[in-house]
Amino acid sequence: MDTPQLLALAAALGWASGLRLYAAVFLVGAAGYLGWVDLPQGLHVLQHPGMLAASGFMCCVEFFADKIPLVDSLWDVVHTVIRIPAGAALAAATLGADGTTMTWIAALLGGSLAATSHVAKLTTRAAVNTSPEPLSNIGVSLLEDGWVVFMLWLAASHPLAFAVALALTLAMAVLLMVVLFKFLRAVGHRLAQFFSGSHAPQNT
Repeated sequence: MDTPQLLALAAALGWASGLRLYAAVFLVGAAGYLGWVDLPQGLHVLQHPGMLAASGFMCCVEFFADKIPLVDSLWDVVHTVIRIPAGAALAAATLGADGTTMTWIAALLGGSLAATSHVAKLTTRAAVNTSPEPLSNIGVSLLEDGWVVFMLWLAASHPLAFAVALALTLAMAVLLMVVLFKFLRAVGHRLAQFFSGSHAPQNT
C-alpha cells in the first residue's frame, strides 16, 4: 500500500472503530487474509485465523445487539472505554509501531475520529430510542453497517475520495450531535417536569 492508502486506512479504522469496531477489525483482517489488500506489518495480526474467528463472532453479536432498542444504547455505553482506545491503536498500527512521531500522530487522530463517530452514534441512538417503534432503530443500524463497509472499501480503493467523504461525514456528525443534544435535553426536561408533577401533592 502506498502512503495515501495507508493514511486513508488509518483514518478509516479510527473512524469505523467508533461505530463498528468488530466489523472493522474483521473486514480488514479478512481482506488481508484473502489477499485482497496487502496489509501493513502492524495489522497482520488482524488476518490471523484466531483473530478472524474472535472478531467475526463479536461482529455477529454486535450486529444483533445494535438492532434492539435500548440494548444498543447500553452496548454503546459499555464500549465507550473500548472503541476509542482501539481506534487509536489500530490507526497507530497501520503506520507502524516503532514509536515515531507519525505513529503517535496517527494514534491521536485515530482516537479522535473514533471518539467523534462514537459520540455521534451514541447521541443518535439515544434520540432514536425515544420512539416506541423498533423499525427506525433497525433502519439506522443497517445504514451504519452499510456506511462502515463502504468507507472501508473507499479508503482502500480511492483514498482521495475517502478523504472527501470522511470530511463530509464528520461535518454531518458534528451537526447531528448539536441538534440531537438539544433535542435530548428538551426531552429530559419534559420528563423531569412530568415526574415532578406526578409526585406533587394534590390540593383538596
